[in-house]
Amino acid sequence: MPNKLNSPSAKAGLDALEARLRQDLAWLELPAKSWVPPMTVDGQAVLEVAIIGGGQAGMAAAVSLIHLGINAVIFDQSPEGFEGPWATTARMETLRSPKKLTGPALGFSTLTFRAWHEAQFGLEGWEALDKIPRLQWMDYLRWYRRVMSLDIRNAHRVESIVPRADGVVALHLSAPEGKSIVLARRVVLATGRDGLGGAYLPPLVEDLPSEKWAHSSDDMDYRQLAGKRVGVIGAGASSMDSAATALEAGAARVDLLIRRADLPRINKGKGAGSPGLTNGHLHLPDDWKWRIRHYINIQQTPPPSGSVQRVSKFPNVRFIFGAPIDAIDLHAEGNEEGLRVTTPRGVFDFDFLIFSTGFRIDWTIRSEFAVIAPHIRNWSDRYTPPPGEEDAELSDSPDLGPVFEFQPKQPDSLPGLERVHCFCYPAALTHGSVSGDIPSITDGAQRLAQGLASLLYGEDIAAHYRTIQAYEEPELVGDEWLPSAPTEAERR
Repeated sequence: MPNKLNSPSAKAGLDALEARLRQDLAWLELPAKSWVPPMTVDGQAVLEVAIIGGGQAGMAAAVSLIHLGINAVIFDQSPEGFEGPWATTARMETLRSPKKLTGPALGFSTLTFRAWHEAQFGLEGWEALDKIPRLQWMDYLRWYRRVMSLDIRNAHRVESIVPRADGVVALHLSAPEGKSIVLARRVVLATGRDGLGGAYLPPLVEDLPSEKWAHSSDDMDYRQLAGKRVGVIGAGASSMDSAATALEAGAARVDLLIRRADLPRINKGKGAGSPGLTNGHLHLPDDWKWRIRHYINIQQTPPPSGSVQRVSKFPNVRFIFGAPIDAIDLHAEGNEEGLRVTTPRGVFDFDFLIFSTGFRIDWTIRSEFAVIAPHIRNWSDRYTPPPGEEDAELSDSPDLGPVFEFQPKQPDSLPGLERVHCFCYPAALTHGSVSGDIPSITDGAQRLAQGLASLLYGEDIAAHYRTIQAYEEPELVGDEWLPSAPTEAERR
């Protein structure tokens, strides 16, 4: 690349981009003036919107709200600059999305990754770029946070979400300075791919020593795998990332145990991408929503070509197809205890297993949802799929309203539940892929913000009407014209 990050020329380019962004916002009169009436409950100021999660979805939602004149505060449990998976648990070399996607730019060319990249590396650098390096994407998100002046409160973990009948939601928080309770009129969950649960693990894992295995999403030091025989369960993108990272860390051997007879070749999700579906999925009949999401699920997403090649260049790796796991047993090997994995393709001995088995919605492993979980209406309460189209992930997905709000199984079972909004991956069945993935995150964030603006305005309509009545800035003062002389008829 012609420039290096943080070089004088790169800094000058970024300074110029930021000046142009400020000008763009000024020309558009953004952000809008604050208009939501201040609210106090029990002597405590109430936030207009609290967002849980400071990754790309949470930040896009916050900026969309701020541009509409709504104050938003983000709470994130991670240290500053490490929100989301990019600099922690993600292990891909590059993003899987094409570099041209605008992501959380919200319609501003000066807020795109491309603008940020070209400002520092020039057009030549952009054209030389194949896909976006993972850590460079994190650097872009850090810049996004800074230039949009977002109020993100790091090292704040939400311990409980408690909707109340008096128009607020209480967030019980823990932070280095202690515990606190924050009140908000609306709460947005921008908690990512595992936003309503965690890693999916097959039941046979329960009997294995924890030091002998990990899930691909775990924050683990792969250097501990040097010289070891490693088995990776699965064949998705995260499987390839984990296998490659283990090989690069010096694993003696890596076997990918793959249930399917072959890798999927076509990403059906790309075929589903269009402004029509992005804007129309929410309004489709239930059977079409289910049919589309179920089809994409069962077809599965192939790992990126580059990720597979990153693995296959090593001589000490094997792709073993048609190998679902029948059993995993402990067995002694000298003074060590290993893992013996039985499959239809044979028996394999490993020192360590990595389960790349995806995620699931599971309220029981997220204690912060203990109050709301029993009351949330899921798609299993709403829709029964035709025989042969059963899908546990879809059945467990929350049945959301038009502003991503949770809905109760029984009316009034938990007053205030509808004030909690699900802006993370499990919203996909109701709203489509607009609540976390890079391609349509702008559409989702703006849909959420516009919906929240409508709800907040409607709740305070009496106050807003009084504001209209009290408005007294004159357009005319009375000296802008001269009264006409009396007409002939008037003089008679």
